[in-house]
Amino acid sequence: MPNYFYTAKSVDGQTKTGNIIAEDSHKVAQILKEEGLILVKTVLPDENGKNFLKFFLPKAKISAPEKIFMVRNLWIMTATGLSTIKIFDVLSTQTKKKKLKSSLLDIKEKINKGQTLSEALTSYPNIFSELFVSMVKIGEESGTLEEVFKTLALQMEKEHELKSKIQGAMIYPSIILLTMLGVGIIIMTVVLPRLDTFFSSLSADLPLYTKFIIGLGKFSQKNWMLFVISPVVLVFAFMAMIKTKKGKRVLDTILIKMPFFSLLVKESNCAFLIRALSSLIASGVPIVKSLEISSKIVGNFYFRQAVDTAAEKVKKGENLSGALREYQNIFPFGTIEMIEVGEETGKTSVILKKLAEFYEQEVSDAAEKLSAAIEPIMIVILGVAVGIFAFSIIEPMYSVLGTIG
Repeated sequence: MPNYFYTAKSVDGQTKTGNIIAEDSHKVAQILKEEGLILVKTVLPDENGKNFLKFFLPKAKISAPEKIFMVRNLWIMTATGLSTIKIFDVLSTQTKKKKLKSSLLDIKEKINKGQTLSEALTSYPNIFSELFVSMVKIGEESGTLEEVFKTLALQMEKEHELKSKIQGAMIYPSIILLTMLGVGIIIMTVVLPRLDTFFSSLSADLPLYTKFIIGLGKFSQKNWMLFVISPVVLVFAFMAMIKTKKGKRVLDTILIKMPFFSLLVKESNCAFLIRALSSLIASGVPIVKSLEISSKIVGNFYFRQAVDTAAEKVKKGENLSGALREYQNIFPFGTIEMIEVGEETGKTSVILKKLAEFYEQEVSDAAEKLSAAIEPIMIVILGVAVGIFAFSIIEPMYSVLGTIG
């Protein structure tokens, strides 16, 4: 059995660390609970050397389409009346990913040994989110697993569709920027240095901007390693920065205040949040627990802060709309008022579902408009860049030809 290094907290808030030999992290949590401690984190000894690399590199995840396919099959097979063990046996044969296959088989074994489905799913938080597990648990308790899987499949499809449209809007500008960068590098490192030799042989008097571009080309030729390594270092530094709390907050502040992007950021985060809340509340998850789970769905720091604060206020007896009102500046106009209507009519989950559908459509339209607006801007930028390079070459050539004439 593995030897886990653990970090735990006592009832009075003191942090304690140590080692425990156990089957898995859940067993560690049980042992510590018996000692009056709450587990915060476990680390296997062989993971310590990998932590630095994991800080920079993203974890290998199961893709969204694979998850959607799996949950749709869960819904269909549950509806047909198959046993849970048989369902996971079938799911494991359908997937080609080794990691997912082994996870599904392990879940099947855990259920076979007496664990509930929700308990077995908690062993794989990278595959099954807290929202997923909470809804499954409610489905088990209420006997509505089929409806829960249907809701989860729909939610995952909507989220994937929304993310795909936002990413799609960014593809064209990225291609233009990369093309412009590639053309600029070729001109500065290959074309201009050769022309400089030609101009120098004729003792031509070059304009200042041509001298600057040629000088930059010569510098990049001599220091090409700097130009190769610098972007890589900058990317790693950026990834490291956004993994810190302060860095993520700075990035989220820029995005939520940036022209053109601000409305897209607000509506997309609002859509993810409201869709999650709607699904959880409709499944019977208490409002406070729904808020705590939903705060982990949204990516923006300010939305997460708003939901966490709202959860604390709702615990004290305040209604959801009142708890969110102080954050009205980050929610699109009318959102909190519609939530208030839902609370007054007792149809909060229905109103939230309609709001989620509305904002998902709004984000889809906004992404298309943003892409359409960026295209001409990028073409103008590309044209200006090409014009500068062309003019810096053509003008001195005309001057030289005039001198020869």
